[in-house]
Amino acid sequence: MLALGSAGAAWAQSSVTLFGVVDASVSHYASKSEDRNAATPASPFYVNQGSRTVSRTALSNSAYNNSRLGFRGTEDLGGGLAAGFWLESPITNDDGATGLANFGRRSTVSLMGGFGEIRLGRDFAPTFWNDTVYDPFGAVGVGANLISSASLFNPTGGAGTFGGNANYLRVSNSIGYFLPAGLSGFYGQFMYALHENDSYDPGTATPPGVNPLTGQVNSGAVARTRAGRYVGGRLGYANGPLDVALAYGSSTAADDYFAGTTDNVKTANLGASYDFGFVKLFGELSRVSRTRDYAVSPLIALPDTDLKGYLIGATVPVGPGLIRAAYSRVKYDLNAATLSAVPDPTASKVSLSYVHNLSKRTALYATVARVSNKNGAALTVGGPAFISTSVFAPRTSSGYDFGIRHAF
Repeated sequence: MLALGSAGAAWAQSSVTLFGVVDASVSHYASKSEDRNAATPASPFYVNQGSRTVSRTALSNSAYNNSRLGFRGTEDLGGGLAAGFWLESPITNDDGATGLANFGRRSTVSLMGGFGEIRLGRDFAPTFWNDTVYDPFGAVGVGANLISSASLFNPTGGAGTFGGNANYLRVSNSIGYFLPAGLSGFYGQFMYALHENDSYDPGTATPPGVNPLTGQVNSGAVARTRAGRYVGGRLGYANGPLDVALAYGSSTAADDYFAGTTDNVKTANLGASYDFGFVKLFGELSRVSRTRDYAVSPLIALPDTDLKGYLIGATVPVGPGLIRAAYSRVKYDLNAATLSAVPDPTASKVSLSYVHNLSKRTALYATVARVSNKNGAALTVGGPAFISTSVFAPRTSSGYDFGIRHAF
């Protein structure tokens, strides 16, 4: 890390740090679909068509740690107060196409003191912290836990059921409060994000939406007035080898004033880790629900869609290296939503990795992972989507990362 300063009086008690991570890997992904009639042929004359696989090999970035470039700094204001800022940009070092184009990873300004910290700007959602802190793979690379993957994608692949939740990972326009240190191991945060949509009084003055394709006013388009709002928090306890935290968040994913509907994604998770020295254990339980609220009760309401998942994992230090392993599983509760007796989509994942530290800042790593899908689930380790037709159903996704990470 590079610290920057000035001899001027205005900078006498200030510091600015340039920091970053450059992570590159050779990664391979393979998504295999199988003839959905394989187990129960439609007729004695049916000829099973076997399987179809889509694969890709790529030079990737961010398979062990997310590649980034950032600036952070603090200023001592006296009287126990300090001000700080944090600007962090994602970079794609595999092709050099992205770098300092934006500060989408984090862009905050803070006021800190004995009361804790007030933080304004774009920051991590409190509920996402448990998904990454209690995952041996940090929700990164082919080994990332399925709780994170399923929260971003719908059960049949692509953005959808939970993918509409733009506030899952990071939240823009947020006001955050963090508890001060020294609370006998307790820590916590609270976040509220403004939706920044226009409000009309009376509500009937709300204009129709705008057609996103033509830009023309269209009475059939959605008029959003609350989408983007987020409220959540996280409370934890860390003492010695134990670290445990509970988090909850509610995000307004979509709304339509004229239809009188509001879609919310509600996340609750509990994570814990315990370091025995020779092995560190991780675990997480999570539930994500997408609900639709109605201003006027309809004859047929859209049922809630639930996602339940868990993770167990471990890291084992071996000399200068570290072995990482995890098993995660998710299940979508779609029976009510589809009014069908078809079994709910489920997926499980096994991940294994070895990291060899050449120094405190540089490491070589290798990761392998495999996802098994059932009942229409279509989660992958990354890379290409499954071939999914009336004949072929998603089954397994496997992949590997071999790379190097350098931090500064």
